[in-house]
Amino acid sequence: MTAELLCIGEPMLEFNQNAKDDQGRALYLEGHGGDTSNAAIAAARAGARAGYITAIGTDAPGDSFMKLWAEEGVDTTTVVRKPDAPTAVYFVSHGPDGHQFTFYRSNSAAARMTPDDLKVDAFRPAKILHLSGISQAISTSACDTCFRAIEMAKAAGVKVSYDTNLRKALWPVKRAAAIMHAAIAEADIALPSLDDATALTGLEDPDAIADFYLKLAPLVLLKLGKDGSMVATRDGRTRIPGRKVKAVDATGAGDTFAGNFLARILAGDTPEDAALYANAAAALATTGYGAVAPMPRPEAVRALLAQG
Repeated sequence: MTAELLCIGEPMLEFNQNAKDDQGRALYLEGHGGDTSNAAIAAARAGARAGYITAIGTDAPGDSFMKLWAEEGVDTTTVVRKPDAPTAVYFVSHGPDGHQFTFYRSNSAAARMTPDDLKVDAFRPAKILHLSGISQAISTSACDTCFRAIEMAKAAGVKVSYDTNLRKALWPVKRAAAIMHAAIAEADIALPSLDDATALTGLEDPDAIADFYLKLAPLVLLKLGKDGSMVATRDGRTRIPGRKVKAVDATGAGDTFAGNFLARILAGDTPEDAALYANAAAALATTGYGAVAPMPRPEAVRALLAQG
């Protein structure tokens, strides 16, 4: 398969708390996560030809991801298996303040990615490269790899999409802002969330945030959580309202938005129509536990959109 959407980053085996036993001990549902892997799967479910650039271990979690991507139709030509490094793992717990993450990713295979792991031939047929702040935060070599991927994409005429996905536990906010904004300045599409953008820019007003990122990238999709999203270009902006659903777990909702938005852009939608579709997909992704399992397929998204 020739991928039209290439995503780069770190996949992580997921254990998501979904119940407690009769002694009050947490029970965890095994699944898959990692923001850009999630986006690739979401895009594939939406009908895009997606591929993934990463490194994983030659371990059971790595095997699990290879099986998952094969089942979801995500191309793995650009996946490197490293026998001397593990595939990362994380746990999700739920409390009154929402979902909380515990990561075990130190020295993961993805964190050991280098620019030499990239294959230039993969970029030539692609149309969009998608990456995130997490892709760059996990290590210096991974950060360098992402910048090199951006260079290779642009040289091949491939558009670049960037999702901030700020994780303060991975790096100081000032460093995160400097690196993310340098990357977004090379991007065609910026996908910040309101919370991320407030931390990264010091701004709180959505329009002011849109103005900030439009100085860096020509198309900004500001994710507003349950309030929907804003599509902003240098010619204007549109608010896309959120969708009301019975949410139980927001893990991966932003990644579902990104993957579906990019899939619909590749299908020829306007940014506004693509965001309308992505909003509905992201809302549906919150109605089940885990990052991947509840990601909707087109028939479910269309049904929600049909409700008006």
